[in-house]
Amino acid sequence: MKKVYYLKTCSTCSRILKELNLSSEFVLQDIKSESITVKQVEAMKALAGSYEALFSKRSKLYKEMDLKNQDLTERDYKHYILEHYTFLSRPVIIIDDEIFVGNSKKVVEAAKARLN
Repeated sequence: MKKVYYLKTCSTCSRILKELNLSSEFVLQDIKSESITVKQVEAMKALAGSYEALFSKRSKLYKEMDLKNQDLTERDYKHYILEHYTFLSRPVIIIDDEIFVGNSKKVVEAAKARLN
């Protein structure tokens, strides 16, 4: 499977997608217009190892809801990711059985290397 979960309105996601120059084999899913399903988030977790690895602690809602001062469990992370797209660290790039989560330079470079 070749898939990218991203936010169309996010300039960082757009820049990364352009940088990666993905082939037409990739399925792009704008998580704002097409919500993530339970099955999808469970598949991402299986590749990433945990829901926390998929969770964005930089989202505005994370701060607004004061989640950093709560003791969140894996179940909580899954719940929040499914509840609102902003909690998914973006983009999430899946290439076969590998997952690349987030927009750090290291992650983007690893995804690039995997594509070449």
